[in-house]
Amino acid sequence: MEKRSKGFSLIELLIVVAIILIIAAIAIPNLLRARIAANEASASNSVRQINTAEFAYNTAYPNNGYAAALTNLGGAAPCTPAAATACLLDDVLASAAPGSGGKSGYVFRATGLVPNATGAFNAFVTGTAPATYNISGVRNFCATEDGVIRFSPGGAGSTPLNTTAACLAFTAMQ
Repeated sequence: MEKRSKGFSLIELLIVVAIILIIAAIAIPNLLRARIAANEASASNSVRQINTAEFAYNTAYPNNGYAAALTNLGGAAPCTPAAATACLLDDVLASAAPGSGGKSGYVFRATGLVPNATGAFNAFVTGTAPATYNISGVRNFCATEDGVIRFSPGGAGSTPLNTTAACLAFTAMQ
């Protein structure tokens, strides 16, 4: 009488591996889309936080108007509020400019615009773009002093915009 060894045959193992690969092929694209959606939600919320910080900066430092740059809204801990480092944003967001690692897969820019005779900025634009298009995100976001968050389909190599006209060309979020 022949004794059969215990365990799985090669065919059974190959079938299990094939099933796992099919499930992975279905799940991975959905996981990547979910990650992009989460990054985009974080980016639009960060634009809203930057706008709120700009309004607070304008109130706290009326002689400066709006902040000249994103870094003026943050400050490293322990932060002492001043016009150059207003301590209104966490330093991760305030330092998420192009060339940095960004935040949640996006890079940000806030630019003071329309300086008056004393140099105070009367307007601003906040922009964000995916750090790696189609991996960390697929849409760009922006806002101006009107407080409306706008979006546009991004593109490979896009950067956060820094003009009001470019932002106003984006579609307003509902």
